[in-house]
Amino acid sequence: MGAHTSRRHPATSASWESAVAKARVEVGIYKDNRNLFEVQENEPQKLVEKVAGDIESLLDRKVQALKRLADAAENFQKAHRWQDNIKEEDIVYYDAKADAELDDPESEDVERGSKASTLRLDFVEDSNFKNKVNYSYTAVQIPTDIYKGSTVILNELNWTEALENVFIENRRQDPTLLWQVFGSATGVTRYYPATPWRAPKKIDLYDVRRRPWYIQGASSPKDMVIIVDVSGSVSGLTLKLMKTSVCEMLDTLSDDDYVNVASFNEKAQPVSCFTHLVQANVRNKKVFKEAVQGMVAKGTTGYKAGFEYAFDQLQNSNITRANCNKMIMMFTDGGEDRVQDVFEKYNWPNRTVRVFTFSVGQHNYDVTPLQWMACTNKGYYFEIPSIGAIRINTQEYLDVLGRPMVLAGKEAKQVQWTNVYEDALGLGLVVTGTLPVFNLTQDGPGEKKNQLILGVMGIDVALNDIKRLTPNYTLGANGYVFAIDLNGYVLLHPNLKPQTTNFREPVTLDFLDAELEDENKEEIRRSMIDGNKGHKQIRTLVKSLDERYIDEVMRNYTWVPIRSTNYSLGLVLPPYSTFYLQANLSDQILQVKSFSQSHLPMKKIVSGPSHAPEPQLQDPAV
Repeated sequence: MGAHTSRRHPATSASWESAVAKARVEVGIYKDNRNLFEVQENEPQKLVEKVAGDIESLLDRKVQALKRLADAAENFQKAHRWQDNIKEEDIVYYDAKADAELDDPESEDVERGSKASTLRLDFVEDSNFKNKVNYSYTAVQIPTDIYKGSTVILNELNWTEALENVFIENRRQDPTLLWQVFGSATGVTRYYPATPWRAPKKIDLYDVRRRPWYIQGASSPKDMVIIVDVSGSVSGLTLKLMKTSVCEMLDTLSDDDYVNVASFNEKAQPVSCFTHLVQANVRNKKVFKEAVQGMVAKGTTGYKAGFEYAFDQLQNSNITRANCNKMIMMFTDGGEDRVQDVFEKYNWPNRTVRVFTFSVGQHNYDVTPLQWMACTNKGYYFEIPSIGAIRINTQEYLDVLGRPMVLAGKEAKQVQWTNVYEDALGLGLVVTGTLPVFNLTQDGPGEKKNQLILGVMGIDVALNDIKRLTPNYTLGANGYVFAIDLNGYVLLHPNLKPQTTNFREPVTLDFLDAELEDENKEEIRRSMIDGNKGHKQIRTLVKSLDERYIDEVMRNYTWVPIRSTNYSLGLVLPPYSTFYLQANLSDQILQVKSFSQSHLPMKKIVSGPSHAPEPQLQDPAV
């Protein structure tokens, strides 16, 4: 038999020949240009350590600026001499809200004609701040409900004016610095560079003492139980004041704190589904605020039931707690019982729990028992007769909690970095480094120093500046860098894309919510929170770009702590991103890069895969 031969269809033959020809051309292109690039391998551990080091260096420059500011502020205040007879016309400063108030004919300041001491400045547009700024002056913002002409405020403006030169010197040493802010315990905010305040459409309720970064920097973590008297005598306006007061009190707590809220009359019960202390994060505080609105006044007052419930909550060692400051906040309209037997059983003689009492509403009850409860348990007594007294009185306790920090001195002064939140001046998403400022004055020679916190220093770092330090072109389509804080909230992540942000609250997205949760990721999250380094290859689920489908894939997770911060950095790579192409740059291009590096701000430079600085050409992948 003859050999079997196959005949290729002419069309198939032509297609095959075309493919071969195309492949030959591509191989030729590869051979002709192979000297222009080389194949590089992604080394996850080295890569993530380098990025972590770059972020550490960036934040360390801000830390040094913070320390210079805090030290200078303490020295300026110590040298300041209090003036009882100081007047508004004695102080010249730029009032950040002055322009908005001048445009408002109903403004009280316009009516009083108090603008004589306010500077009028010229501003230039600065894309780094997304604002018009003046680099020669600081700006001052004073909350709407605080009288600018009070002796306390005028003295505060007087001594903080000296910070202006320190702000300017900081920027000279580090031109990449963004907002530098001093938030005073009196409510005054002095920030640099100067820019007009972003007046809201409604009344301006901004108070620096309510900002997440100030709260975190002004006090240590705390366990708090709020107990609310709901006996029949508190119905009507008094009950409404209590509900509002509790909500405002919750706003003074941060993610480092733990809280529960209970109501009491003859017996005590939690207002929500939480039966023990829970983390005071945005989600849990929202649950409390909604539950508080359902409180109904009935029955008779039973302080004993309320305090026993609160002490039992604080003594429960089976749940996660802050294990630092412990306190009970009681809101009531008044009563005669001092419940001394309860304090003797639970709190004396060590007095490890502070008791703060709040007399709410206008009434004729004897407040002596409430004052006694607070004073004998290292707390304070406050009165809230009307809605205007709520904000100021529900945050005064922070001054008391700051006293142990002041007495501890330098040991208690640690720079802390916040969650991601929306900047009130328009920078977008930022994190803030904070450092408390202590009052170092003494009442007399040899006497104890003052125990008050003067305020908190803060320096903003835009999230985009941190993203620029991450690699853009070497990780592939599905490789990315992420970072989390000690609470597991993401600082960087491709899925951190808040559609709407509330500048009063931090942007809290848990790592397990940013990705499809599984046991492996829970272990990775725990290891990162504990400050460990590690590597793990896992099979996990990922969403498609349109989020309509889910696929099971292989991913390599590598993570390290970012030293000197409370953040941890992770790198995720798919198996097909093990290698990438690295261009071999000519001497001319390298010279251009060197020239660009010397003329661009440091924030415009990122680290390329060859470990040489490159100008940032497009938005980073994350």
